[in-house]
Amino acid sequence: MRPTISLLSALLFAPFLAVSLPAQAQHDHHAMPAAGQAAPLSDGLVRKIDKAAGEIVIQHGQLDSIGMPPMTMSFGVADKTWLNKLKAGDKIRFAAEMKGGSAIVSRYEMAK
Repeated sequence: MRPTISLLSALLFAPFLAVSLPAQAQHDHHAMPAAGQAAPLSDGLVRKIDKAAGEIVIQHGQLDSIGMPPMTMSFGVADKTWLNKLKAGDKIRFAAEMKGGSAIVSRYEMAK
């Protein structure tokens, strides 16, 4: 005889499944900052400002917040006025985040 799961057993098991799935999803994305938690600052060297495209090209090290290895790449910016304040050659510390499928600089400060 095969064991069967009664409706009562299924109803009792459902809350445990509902609790365990979100916990697993959080575990799978451990490299991403939690909602409301700011991405850490990383060192970068501004290589180019592209005002027309609204982007900044930064040479950077490992960016754990968005899972990027060291490279030089373009980023969008959270505030377009930053494109008037920065210039090629500036050393910055910046936070990188994904927004709408694109990497953006969400905040920055001049490196000391």
